[in-house]
Amino acid sequence: MSMALPVLCIQQTSAEDKVPMRDMTTAEIVKDMAIGINLGNTMEACGDWILDCSSGTVRDYETAWGSPEVTKEMIQGMADEGFGVLRIPVAWSNRMKDDGTYTIDSELMARVTQIVDWTLETNMYAIINIHWDGGWVNNFPENKDESMKRFQVMWEHISDNFKDYGDHLMFESQNEELGWEKIWNPWGGTEGKAESYALVNEINQKFVNVIRSSGGNNPERHLLISGYNTGIDRVCDPLFKMPDDPAVRMAACCFSNIE
Repeated sequence: MSMALPVLCIQQTSAEDKVPMRDMTTAEIVKDMAIGINLGNTMEACGDWILDCSSGTVRDYETAWGSPEVTKEMIQGMADEGFGVLRIPVAWSNRMKDDGTYTIDSELMARVTQIVDWTLETNMYAIINIHWDGGWVNNFPENKDESMKRFQVMWEHISDNFKDYGDHLMFESQNEELGWEKIWNPWGGTEGKAESYALVNEINQKFVNVIRSSGGNNPERHLLISGYNTGIDRVCDPLFKMPDDPAVRMAACCFSNIE
């Protein structure tokens, strides 16, 4: 049987507490996280068809792929089973202004915040990201400037909302979409490879720059950097570069198929 296993998989109680960041390295944080679980098919559920058969509320999206509405009891149950970290993938574009400002809807932000708070109350770690999110990241090669603006603004909004959270909350730059076969076909030679890797590295650097320049605890927050398509073999390629980070608080996100 094949399964995807995070090679790495990184506290606080609630925003009001403004818990200080601990003097821990990212490696120590990762070790403390222990076994993790993914809140899949929930906050990252998306699709144009959802609006065709619903009013497009936060709950409509949350349950669109068959998962039940998340409850505090569900999160506590995960902690009771021994999980140390909950990854919360999010499709922020489900409820985002389409006027070019890329403003994330306050109701969606509040719902993600609620789930994060429930997670931290159990003493688990929480990871939030920009997930597949309708696949808009695929547009980077053709529309780099606008895509980079969207990526930056989204992380400005997310990081500002969670700026006072402690180091039980980690940000993940992106899911596995960083890497484009339209630039480089991994099974067709090396043409375009350096260009595709360079774009991945640039996006990850933008992520770090945005978080480190934001307020609260974000200059010290532990960050999860998306590998090239999150494949361990491609992350180990010398063309993949970890961003420059003044805080030196990062880990790479990659997956390996284990038989």
